[in-house]
Order: sequence, then structure tokens, then C-alpha cells
Amino acid sequence: MGAMFRSEEMALCQMFIQPEAAYTSVSELGETGAVQFRDLNVTINAFQRKFVNEVRRCDEMERKLRYVEAEVKKDNVVIPDIYDELPRAPNPREIIDLEAHLEKTESEIMELSQNAVNLKSNYLELTELKHVLERTQSFFFEQEGAVNLDATSNNLIIDDLANAQTRGRLGFVAGVIQREKVPGFERMLWRISRGNVFLRQAELERPLEDPSTGSQIYKTAFAAFFQGEQLKTRIKKICTGYHASLYPCPSAADERYEMVKGVCIRLEDLNMVLNQTQDHRFRVLSTVAKELPRWRIMVKKMKAIYHTLNLFNMDVTKKCLIGECWVPVLDLSLIQKALSDGSAAVGSTIPSFLNVIETNEAPPTFNRTNKFTRGFQNLIDAYGIASYREANPALYTIITFPFLFGIMFGDLGHGMIMALFGFWMVSSEKRLGTKKSSNEIWNIFFGGRYIIFLMGIFSMYTGFIYNDVFSKSMNLFGSSWSIVHNTSTIMTNKDMILSPSSSDLSTDIYLVGLDPVWQLASNKIIFLNSYKMKLSIIFGVVHMIFGVCTSVVNYNFFKRRISIALEFLPQILFLVLLFAYMVFMMFMKWIQYSAKTDFQPHTPGCAPSVLIMFINMMLFKKTEPLHGCNEYMFTFQGSLQRTFVYIALICIPWMLLGKPFHIMFSRKNNTTTQYQNGNINAKVDTSVQISEADKSAGHEQHEQEQISEVFIHQAIHTIEYVLSTVSHTASYLRLWALSLAHAQLSEVLWNMVLSMGLKQESYKGAFMLYFVFGAWSLFTLAILVMMEGLSAFLHTLRLHWVEFMSKFYEGLGYVFQPFSFKQILDDEDDIE
Repeated sequence: MGAMFRSEEMALCQMFIQPEAAYTSVSELGETGAVQFRDLNVTINAFQRKFVNEVRRCDEMERKLRYVEAEVKKDNVVIPDIYDELPRAPNPREIIDLEAHLEKTESEIMELSQNAVNLKSNYLELTELKHVLERTQSFFFEQEGAVNLDATSNNLIIDDLANAQTRGRLGFVAGVIQREKVPGFERMLWRISRGNVFLRQAELERPLEDPSTGSQIYKTAFAAFFQGEQLKTRIKKICTGYHASLYPCPSAADERYEMVKGVCIRLEDLNMVLNQTQDHRFRVLSTVAKELPRWRIMVKKMKAIYHTLNLFNMDVTKKCLIGECWVPVLDLSLIQKALSDGSAAVGSTIPSFLNVIETNEAPPTFNRTNKFTRGFQNLIDAYGIASYREANPALYTIITFPFLFGIMFGDLGHGMIMALFGFWMVSSEKRLGTKKSSNEIWNIFFGGRYIIFLMGIFSMYTGFIYNDVFSKSMNLFGSSWSIVHNTSTIMTNKDMILSPSSSDLSTDIYLVGLDPVWQLASNKIIFLNSYKMKLSIIFGVVHMIFGVCTSVVNYNFFKRRISIALEFLPQILFLVLLFAYMVFMMFMKWIQYSAKTDFQPHTPGCAPSVLIMFINMMLFKKTEPLHGCNEYMFTFQGSLQRTFVYIALICIPWMLLGKPFHIMFSRKNNTTTQYQNGNINAKVDTSVQISEADKSAGHEQHEQEQISEVFIHQAIHTIEYVLSTVSHTASYLRLWALSLAHAQLSEVLWNMVLSMGLKQESYKGAFMLYFVFGAWSLFTLAILVMMEGLSAFLHTLRLHWVEFMSKFYEGLGYVFQPFSFKQILDDEDDIE
């Protein structure tokens, strides 16, 4: 957790690597994932860099891998996942072997694919020829051709055609054509022949397979009868234009029968060859599929290495590669070891060097996280990346976020459902993490599994305090209320007031949380409104005070201690003297006024409204108390309140003018000192130093602004803070509003849905309850757990982003993006 208090210290380093060891050294750095390289060749075109040819080789290998993978998936061959350690980037000698292996594999698969296409083309042609020979039987014989209602006329036509064929005066062509092209094909034949072509057709029942794509195509067999060679030529041209396949078809029945027998024999032989070819192709692809994931990872790592080497610069002697990178200071020894291992891997006698260089540039922000803290850090980074070395709100969010969520989602039953869902994801994270899912909602849930688990745990805790389980209460410790009235008195009175002042009715204070007797009270909502509203104000003020106090950590670390006196003190005084005082009065009211006292001013009826008291305090007004009551809770309260308001009013010009005047006097003193010493350049040096300090402290470059702009910015900041203390305090009332809405919606769902089955006294109630419980469970999960949970999550996120983090968090940094093979592979998997 200590690593999350603020971002890690970063160092800008310069690397000097020998060219022969550059590849292996960068490979080792990619495995560590702790270096962010800078591009030293910004002015050089990407196609003119040193390692562009190696990148093209990697692109070519990726193309071959994509082709092989497509062929493997086309044959439904399973590609196994890598569960053990991922392969490392290949060394230069292995790159040549891998490239040759991929070339051989691609050629072999292409040859197998081409042979399969040729065989399938032959099989398709023979199949079409078989169908043509079988379908033309109906075109030449009377008994098979007369199939429509005009049987007599068709028989005459077929007889004439057969006689004409016998006399040699008619010719014909036969073939197959795609089914959707038949109408156009028929119209075109009629137009070119002026109706002198007799076309017969028959659809093929089963679809045929396209040899190239493997898709199914539906075709129709046809025979066109004509007279004359000129018409024959025209018909063949039309067939070519419509991509119709023509096949030789004898006119004699015996010849057709013999030809069909020969075609069937050839189809059987060809089918056997096709099966053997497919088996051989499947064996080859199965062997390749086992190595495909390893090859893909190795090529991706190679390409990433050469892309990174293109960021390096070559020295003038061209004997050394120079690179610049951001490195966490704690990982400097790890990076040095990686460079040494890279040099040793190729047997280089000249070691690589890593030098830390000074820079005025703002370093990237790097917060070291684990699987538990990563979700909370992502919530903060979604708002804005922290400035370098700025206090990290994610550390406190681990507790405050699920706690504020639990206040709004306080139900022991619903919280248990959410906690069980989170616990299932946490306990099965290894198994679930290996399954890559394209469902974005599931990925969000799984990434925030620890957040969901903690939100469920805290909701169970607050639900236990509220004594709320699916809108019902538990009587764990026995109610502190006892009714001493007889049965007739209770039954004849619809409403009864149980006075807490009576020792017979109130025996003791309930041990933990709310007394379950409030579930039966008619003023339950009024009591819970007051209780939860005050709780939301208390936790809101404490949360904001903690945020203001956290700014001291930044001021002290960045050596801007003058801001503690000029900004922090007036802010904390303004917040404490007004709103923390209001919280104090709430506790004072709870403690001082009791129903068991005989002193009239301290009875519940004399308890003043804290809200009215706060408004009168701000407006310097007074309210006449009731008879026998006091206006204030203690004697000197009026004087104390006026003092607090005066001090709070003084804090406003303190915040408004303190910092601008300090900057103005500092500039004047620096200018006077420079001219007295006769050092003109000192002014430039001083301004540069101040600018660098402000830049590292949070990018506040006031020294480069005009004094009028400083006053304007400070005025905006002061007005924003003063108004936000009121608006942010009111904003925390959403804790009360959502908690009350959640409890009432849960109660309505119980009374309106589940009670329909519970109120039935006959046996029908059991059957009715079976279905009613299903509807109640569905509505509970969909509305109260998912929709209300999402609503409470978003409101909690707003309370942290706006009400809490605005007190100290700037978020003007940029994230540390190291060169990491693991991150590169994960990002590419997400894209796929």
C-alpha cells in the first residue's frame, strides 16, 4: 500500500548499447516491462529508419501467419492456448530458421489448398455432367418429358424433336447454370433466336459446393434445341456470358447410359482421392496449429523490438546505439541487469551503459499496483492521471469508496448478493482470467471484482446497522421497547404513542443498529429521514475535511510551504468553523436533549433545529424560543457563533489576496536584489528555477503569468471553493436520498409482489408463491441490485471525483507506458 501513497520517483536515463547486443538487450527490457523509451528520431520518416527492413520482414511473417491461421480456422482445427510460460523473442539465428519454416509451411499449405481446389473443381464438373446426363433423359423421351397439364401438345413437340434429331436437322447444347440466372438466360435466348430455340430445364435438388470458397450454390440443368450452326454459335456465346457450364451429351440413350456409368466410376475414385487429400491436409494443419500460438507471440515480440530500436539514435561513429528512456528509480538495478544479460547472450565484450541525466521535463506518472489495487487506481485514472509525485487518492478510495456506496446501498440481503457475486469472481479469477471475452460489460465487472466484493461487504455492514434485510428487520438482541398495556387497549386503538420517558416502556438502548420495533412504527420514515440525513452530512463534512488536509501533503512535499499558510489554513478554518461546527451541534443535540429528564429546556420538545440555527448563525438572526425553552444549547453559543462567522469571513480575503500579494512581493524583491548585485542574468536564472519548482509541484507556472492574471485565477479559485463548501455539503445528501429510495423501493417490492403469495391462507398460496417468488427474485436482481447498484456506484464516483478530489487533486500528469511484451500481447488480444 505504501507504493500507492504517491507515484514512484522516475529518472530519465540514457542507454549506450552495442549494435550486436541491441536486439537481445531490448528483448530483455521488454520482458521486464519497466522502461518507457523516447523517440529520438522524430524528424526522420518512418520508412527511412535503420531497422525498417527488419520490420518489413516481421510484417511478411505476420502475413504468412494470418494466412496459415485462416486456413486452420477454415478447416475447424482447434488452436490450443498457451498455459505455460510464454516463449521469449527468438535470437537472430532462430529468426532465420523461423522465417524459413514459415515459408515452407505457407508453400505446403498453399500447394495442398490448390490441389484440393483442382480436385474439387474436377469433382464439381463430373457431378454437373452426371446431373446433365440424368436430367436430359426427360428431354428426349416422351414418358419422362410430359409432366405438365398440356401433356398432348408436349408429346407432339417431343416427338417432333426426336424425329428431327434423328433426321439430323436439329442440334442441341446441354449444361448447368446458376439458378438465379435462369430467367435472364431464357429471355436472352428467346431474343437472339426470335423464339426459334426450344429450352428445357430442370433444377438440381441438392446444392453443389464451390471449390474456391466452399459455399453452397444452387444450379439448374438445361438443354437448348436449335437449328443451324449460326444459332449454335450465338447460343454458346450467351452461355459464356452467363457463366453457364456446357457439357457433351450424346443424343443416343445407350451412349448416355454408358457415359453415366463411366462418370459414376470416376466420381467414386475422385471422392476417395479427395478424402485422402483432406485427411493429409488435416494432419498438416493440426501439426501447424500446435506451433501457431508460439510463432505468433515470437513474431509480435520481434516486431515490437525492431519498432523500439527505431526509436534509438546512432552515434557519429555508427558503433553504438543511443536511447533515452524513463525508468522508475527502484528498477534501475533491474534495468542494468537486463542490459548485462542482453550483452552476455550474444557474447559481447563491450558492456552496455545506463546513465541518469538531468532534465526539466515533467516525468510520467507511475503507480505500482497489484490485482487488488488496480481497479481502484483505474477509477482515479479515469478522472485524470495524477501529476508527477502528487498524492494518490486511490489509496484512500479503497476504503472510502465502498463505505460511501454502502451508506446508499445499505441492505444486508442485497449486499450479500453483491458480495457473493464479487467473491465468486475473486475466487475464480485464474480460471475466468484465461477466458478472453468480447463482452465489454463482463470485462468491466471482472476488472472491478475486488471493488464489487468490498462494496457488497460494506453494504452488508451498513444494512446490519440499518437493520434492513430485503426491507425487513431482524430481532437479534431483543427489542428495547416493551408494551405494558392490556390486549383490549391495544386492539381498540389504531395508533398508540410509546413514550420513551416511561421506564416501563423503554428498558435499555438497543445494542447495535436500529431497534426492530421501528419496522412497526407509523413514523418510521420520519425517523429514518432525520437519522440518515444527519449521517450523510456528518460523513460528507468529514470526507471534505480529509480532502483539504491531504493538500498539506502536496504542499509539504513540493516545498510550497507558504501555500499552507496562504491556502490551506483559510480553507480548513472556513470549513471547520462553519460546517464542522454544524456537525458538532448535531452531536450536541443528540446528547443534551433526552425524554427522561425533568429539566424543561432539555426535553425533546425544546430541541432546536440545527438547520434553522445554522441559517440564523449565517444571517445574524435570532428566533424566539418556545415557552420554557432556550434559544441556544449552551450559554455562550451566540458569541461563539458570531466569532466563528467573523473568522470565516476573514478567511475569504485571506484566500483571495494572500497568494497574489506574496507572488507580487517576491518578484519585486528578486528584481531589487538582481539590480543591486548588478547581475542581469540572475533574473532569468531565478525565474527559471521558480518555474521548474512550480512545474514539478503541479504545473502551476504563476511566475510566468502577469500579476493581473494571478489575481483573476486566485479570485476564481476562491469563489469556487467558498461556493463549493455549500454545494458539496448539500451534494452529500445524496447518501440519504439514495438510501431512503432503495429502502422504500425494496419495501414496495415486498408488499406489492411477494406478499401476494404470503397472504394466501389456502393451499393455493403455495403454488402462487412459487411463481411470485420467481418474479420477486427477478425484480430484486434486475432493479434493486443491478440498477440501484449502478446508480449508487455512479453517485459514489461523483462524490470522490468532485467533492473529495477537487480539494487537493490536480490530475495534470501523463501515464507511464513502459515497453512491455505482456502489455503489447494483451492489447492485441483485446483488439482481436
